[in-house]
Amino acid sequence: MEIEPTQPATKHQDAISQDIDDWLPITNSRNGKWWYSAFHNVTAMVGAGVLGLPYAMSELGWGPGVTVMALSWIITLYTLWQMVEMHEMVPGRRFDRYHELGQHAFGEKLGLWIVVPQQLIVEVGVNIVYMITGGKSLKKFHDTVCTGCKPIKTTYFIMIFASVHFVLSHLPSFNSVTGVSLAAAVMSLSYSTIAWVASAHRGISSDVVYASRSSTTVGKTFGFLSALGDVAFAFAGHNVVLEIQATIPSTPEMPSKKPMWKGVMVAYIVVALCYFPVAFMGYLVFGNSVQDNILISLEKPRWLIAMANLFVVVHVIGSYQVYAIPVFDMMESFLVKKCKFQPSRKLRFIARTSYVGLTMFLAMSFPFFGGLLSFFGGFAFAPTTYFIPCIIWLAVCKPRKFGWSWFINWICIILGVTLMLLAPIGALRQIILQAKDFQFYS
Repeated sequence: MEIEPTQPATKHQDAISQDIDDWLPITNSRNGKWWYSAFHNVTAMVGAGVLGLPYAMSELGWGPGVTVMALSWIITLYTLWQMVEMHEMVPGRRFDRYHELGQHAFGEKLGLWIVVPQQLIVEVGVNIVYMITGGKSLKKFHDTVCTGCKPIKTTYFIMIFASVHFVLSHLPSFNSVTGVSLAAAVMSLSYSTIAWVASAHRGISSDVVYASRSSTTVGKTFGFLSALGDVAFAFAGHNVVLEIQATIPSTPEMPSKKPMWKGVMVAYIVVALCYFPVAFMGYLVFGNSVQDNILISLEKPRWLIAMANLFVVVHVIGSYQVYAIPVFDMMESFLVKKCKFQPSRKLRFIARTSYVGLTMFLAMSFPFFGGLLSFFGGFAFAPTTYFIPCIIWLAVCKPRKFGWSWFINWICIILGVTLMLLAPIGALRQIILQAKDFQFYS
């Protein structure tokens, strides 16, 4: 009996796999430029978290606050550099998704279980928080420009914000949201500038207090832990960095890491220009009376605060999409590769519409902005941002034991694990306190 050759079947399978990759949103288009990377990274990094930084400073105090902010900027820039370097560490292969890099480091199954749950918690968590932020900012805009109008529930504003995503979520690929991402990046720099300039213009009041927000030791401790999560939430771009790099073309002469790193550096300069002035000026002006969203603390000039809230809405529209596309990629990949559905517009429409509807429902049900920032920041952002890249680097690159690289990575791992263990504790207490007086769909 003659055995049929297997090579044609393999070629056929490779062709099917390539067709699926060409359909999926991450690998659909690879014509991105370095400035696409800058837009996407700014949009991913400078989100709702920047508005909560003055509040975090009020829980941390000047000394620890400045230290935590500076360390976070340095550590996350280092771990982001590691991820950009590891994107094409295997010749002829690209790790287009975070979990693919995890599988290379830890094995096919273990890599999935380590990375995918964390990444999904981050991305879905961010989308829920951005639904809340978008709805609350729309409400703040409405209340500011129309002081005599009848009050409208936050729930309705979240629904209005979500309606935009029921349309935008059907853009096919990462590169197709570049225009939205550019607008979002410009808006983030704009409202951050408005936040700290308006704070500076308001001036430091005579009764400002820089002591801890809480008068009890327990309250101070939990507040400090919660603030660590707020800062971790602000540095979240790592969860989509490999997916962003996957959209950039790569050749042996010009590997994708070169334009990607150029974009990352521009993005991190913008991050510094947004984060540090907002955090320090907001705390300097308002002290421990600052709200968990700095724009809520600012009331005058009314037209400027209304504009800033509108800028926040535009920005979180773009940020939602940047974090949603990797989720769409996972969902569609699972439905097509595992469940054997045919790639189609109908499948994409149902999957994406269902996801937007789910995040809208959860945002309306649990709009605890401050507590959610801290909880997600500590529980999920700390691993994927602060120490999983370092663990992968040690496992794959194997730097010399007790050398500089080895020491730096272990310091990042220890700090990141500490952050992951402590921050959610403070956040849960904050959510419980906020939930006491909360009415559903108010």
